[in-house]
This record gives sequence, structure tokens and C-alpha cells, in this order.
Amino acid sequence: MVTPGNIAFDIDGVFANTMALFLEIGRKDYGINHIRYQDITEYFLEECLDIDPEIIRVIINRILEGDFEPELKPIEGAVEVLSEIAKAQPLLFVTARPELSTIKEWVHTVLPLRPSDIEVIATGTLEAKGDVLNARGIRCFVEDCLEVCYMLREHAITPILFSQPWNRSSHHPFREVSSWAEIRALVSLHSA
Repeated sequence: MVTPGNIAFDIDGVFANTMALFLEIGRKDYGINHIRYQDITEYFLEECLDIDPEIIRVIINRILEGDFEPELKPIEGAVEVLSEIAKAQPLLFVTARPELSTIKEWVHTVLPLRPSDIEVIATGTLEAKGDVLNARGIRCFVEDCLEVCYMLREHAITPILFSQPWNRSSHHPFREVSSWAEIRALVSLHSA
């Protein structure tokens, strides 16, 4: 079991269903109808999708900048579980996004919590997550990028891999969850 004060969360692919938004923008604005969620088998999209890399870059930049019409939705069950955890301890989100304001605003809009119950940190790089988490005394981190899980382990942080099609390609030593109900089962709210 993990206590609420010892766990933090990634945003894209764990809390925010960013890849579903990527696909929706691709269909709506670029006529890309041949790609399914399950086709995203690599974290870096250029390595697995038959889409012009420039279009991939443009769509990702639009998502990062908040320049899209379809709604970015949370992954099923996330809002409920995070709201429950926040009753015991303020939430910490650490994202590798290069810019904070757009995703921080989204998190605060989606979660029905006081701003003081949520902290969002944008590191700008995948590699910087471990240092930020160590500085905050975090022992467990829910992440969807397998490479980051290995980096976190080097920082003595226990990664919990949120199962996604892009982290299925190789065997790994990390605990996995495939839903927010499974995350909730790992968190001991009684010892908070």
C-alpha cells in the first residue's frame, strides 16, 4: 500500500486521455481515419504511426498549446479517484511538458478541488522528473512511459506503469495498473 503523501502522477496518458485527443484532431482536421488507439505502440509517435512526421508535430504542438476544439478528457475513473485521494493529501502532478499554464489550467478545470489541493509541475524533459519527485519526497509515481519508469528507478522512486498500447513492447520489472480503480486499490487512505 502507498500513502497519499508518497504518490504523485503523470498527466498525459495517465490522467489526461491525450492520445485519444491526438487521434480525434487527426480525424477531424487532417482526415486521418486509418489509425486506431491500439496502433500507438511506441511512446514517440513517429516510430509507429504512418502519418507525416510534420503533421504529428503540428498536432502535438496544438495539444501542448491548448489549440484544439475537441475536448481533452480525463481517463475514465481518474477524477473520482484523484478527488478521493485529495481529501487525505494535496495532489502532485509532474509532467514533462515544456510549458505549465495550459495543462495546469486543464487540471484545475477538470478536478473539482480547491487550487491549494493541486500542485502541477512541468519539468520540460522526461529526465528531470526524478529530481523533482525526490525533492518533494515522493516514493511512488504513476507513469505511462516505460523509459521514464527505468529513469525513476535510478532515483530510488518506485514507478507504477499505467498500461497503454505504447508500453507493451517489452518485458519489464514494474508493477502495472490498467485502471484508476487499480490505482485506488494501491493507496491506503486510512494511514494518511
